[in-house]
Amino acid sequence: MLKKFLPNEHVETVLEITPIYLKDKGIKGVITDLDNTLVAWDQPEATPEIKEWFETLEQEGIHVTIMSNNSEDRVAKFSEPLDITFISKARKPLGKAFQKAQEEMGLRDDEIAVVGDQLLTDVLGGNRSGLNTILVVPVVQTDGFFTRFNRMVERRIFNYFRKKGMLHWED
Repeated sequence: MLKKFLPNEHVETVLEITPIYLKDKGIKGVITDLDNTLVAWDQPEATPEIKEWFETLEQEGIHVTIMSNNSEDRVAKFSEPLDITFISKARKPLGKAFQKAQEEMGLRDDEIAVVGDQLLTDVLGGNRSGLNTILVVPVVQTDGFFTRFNRMVERRIFNYFRKKGMLHWED
């Protein structure tokens, strides 16, 4: 069961996830978390670097959907100025929102990568849906109330993986 929490890949930042990186893995679509994956959980707008990242993916024909458990107001304010499809109140790690994003993209499981900063929502949800998963280091080390609980559980899971020799990176 714990293997469902193990991501396929790990990167420091979404900016490392280039079109070449994705295309080498056969990825044509990205479902990305918002808070602490793209920007700090309390930052309302995309940084210039994140805007450029989205533009680069779009230019290369890679579909992007922002998927967040946060409110529609929060996710819309971030996504709409960028003209990026989004799903709010996604209820990750449940699979319904992942399925919706996949259907909207019109891609197979092996052509989609889920990018996020949390094992309990992004990685677990992506793995349960049969999608590729990429864990990123959180943008900031502060979190909202519910995420702080998730981080405590994540530390235990990371410790288990570390003891079993299943981690191939430092956190």
